Amino acid sequence: MVHILLQKSTENKAEKMAQITEKVDVCVIGAGHAGCEAALACARMGLETVIFTVSVESIALMPCNPNIGGSSKGHLVRELDALGGEMGKNIDHTFIQSKMLNASKGPAVHSLRAQADKANYSRTMKHTLENTDNLTLRQAEVSEIIIEDNVVKGVKTYSGATYFAKAVVLCTGTYLKARCIYGDVVYHTGPNGLMAANYLSDSMKNAGIEIRRFKTGTPARLDKRTIDFSQMEEQKGDEKIVPFSFTNTEADIRRDQISCWLCYTNEKTHEIIRDNIDRSPLFSGVIEGTGPRYCPSIEDKVTKFPDKTRHQIFIEPEGEYTNEMYMGGMSSSLPEDVQYEMIHSMKGLENAKIIRNAYAIEYDCINAINLKPSLEFKSVSGLFGAGQINGSSGYEEAAAQGIMAGINAARKVQGKEAVVLDRSQAYIGVLIDDLVTKETSEPYRMMTSRAEYRLLLRQDNADLRLTEIGHEIGLIDDKRYAAFTKKRQQIMDEIQRLESTMVGANSTIQKFLEDLGSTGLKTAASLAELIRRPELSYDVLAPIDKHRPELPCDVCEQVNINLKYEGYIDRQLRQVEHFKKLENKLIPDSLDYLEISGLRKEAMQKLDKFRPRSIGQASRISGVSPADISVLLVYLESLRRKH
Repeated sequence: MVHILLQKSTENKAEKMAQITEKVDVCVIGAGHAGCEAALACARMGLETVIFTVSVESIALMPCNPNIGGSSKGHLVRELDALGGEMGKNIDHTFIQSKMLNASKGPAVHSLRAQADKANYSRTMKHTLENTDNLTLRQAEVSEIIIEDNVVKGVKTYSGATYFAKAVVLCTGTYLKARCIYGDVVYHTGPNGLMAANYLSDSMKNAGIEIRRFKTGTPARLDKRTIDFSQMEEQKGDEKIVPFSFTNTEADIRRDQISCWLCYTNEKTHEIIRDNIDRSPLFSGVIEGTGPRYCPSIEDKVTKFPDKTRHQIFIEPEGEYTNEMYMGGMSSSLPEDVQYEMIHSMKGLENAKIIRNAYAIEYDCINAINLKPSLEFKSVSGLFGAGQINGSSGYEEAAAQGIMAGINAARKVQGKEAVVLDRSQAYIGVLIDDLVTKETSEPYRMMTSRAEYRLLLRQDNADLRLTEIGHEIGLIDDKRYAAFTKKRQQIMDEIQRLESTMVGANSTIQKFLEDLGSTGLKTAASLAELIRRPELSYDVLAPIDKHRPELPCDVCEQVNINLKYEGYIDRQLRQVEHFKKLENKLIPDSLDYLEISGLRKEAMQKLDKFRPRSIGQASRISGVSPADISVLLVYLESLRRKH
């Protein structure tokens, strides 16, 4: 309920001052990809939630690349969907091109990627927020977090309104004291010329929260009419469209797709960049923030990889009803005239016109080691952080943190235990564990190589791993859960049937195997044994599997993968078993590491600084050795015996 208090001034009775106060359960600051997922999670879990944004036109904005998913990022989106998030559903209905990356490799690295219609993606997410029960959308700049005795109490806006809340989620993206830079031009704005948030950083500093300065960037946008696509390689979407959301089928979302295009920089391009490198704010010292290692600017690429004669540049449509084309792989902060010159040096872009200049953006963020694995601040009860404010990069990384921060903010209010996904359960678990444990000094990007158990954490089985958790939390309804349990049972039943169905070494079978380039049988074998052969699969064995039931494609896919990679999967499951033993050894929050004799001084300091949740997390802290872990285990055992 909103209360408006009108006070008469004693000095001037005509003068009136209005002060707005409101009580809610959760405040979410920011309506980017993290903020949307956090707010939706809280509201869907029954909590009165308000989400703040500096502009309602920037909800779920894509200020950089116009796509969702990609290598490892596609895993995050499917996991998000399995938990009950919105990003997968939203992109399924707003994509303009779909591709499964790494399809020629093993299933562990298959990653779905979709080009988005940026405007439609934002508009559709806004519509979802506006029509979600318990959720209020508010255009206002939050300038202060109200904290009393290390407990969050709410927020204040720049206009003076106060919103009292039981939990607050910070999802400020790249807006905190943001400035956009190209050449010697500096704008004190957020992305796309939107208003920066200039006051919240000071409030956080006053609360003792450590602030860092990071940087990212975006390429120029070109006018489609001025591009010669005949000199470029066309990149079409996949014939078979795989949805991001497990609630959709291919038939639900199939549409005509729009092509992307591939072109290249050349020696002339590189020469122009090298000749003007002293004018780049990245190299002149104008930019103070640390940029992302795995998404470097074109000037970074040319400088750091001088032996490369060309770099791939993808020309991607920003939407169905715009002529703006995105230059994937060519982010820059070079001056405007240099941008024109280097773009015009490339084949097909000789006459290209720039609609929006490339720019770098600097912003304030936090050191994520100050967060618990639940994404709650260690120093402020009820305050959570998600997305780029935590030092990550990418829409998908932000959304994944957003749903977890939202879930845990809601459970905090409900008096329930936090939900923490570990590294063996989800890429989301890997992402958050890395952020809160490994003290990254640059914007963090998810990659498949960061996941130790990636054969188990495939994008195709995200629902089998996480839907149960989503249902327990309250974000997966009973109807969807029933469909999931049916699918899981079908997979188990079909694997069992294939293990027990035998085929004989008769001439028909021998001829069939020979035609497929497979070795004949000496004795009878099960269909499961045949599927395990590298050259065979569940689908190709259909002609000799007379009693095969009709099953959905996704069930067939799981049956094939589980049988074909059974040995490798079993090996990883044994590794996970060992991992779980250390993860399940929880460390008391009150433990005084400085009093533990036998720990090296560096280990004492690091453990005291990080305050790990478990022995597993402690073992991943840089500067903590296996010997230190042994000492810690002995000490914890002695405490247990005392009690």
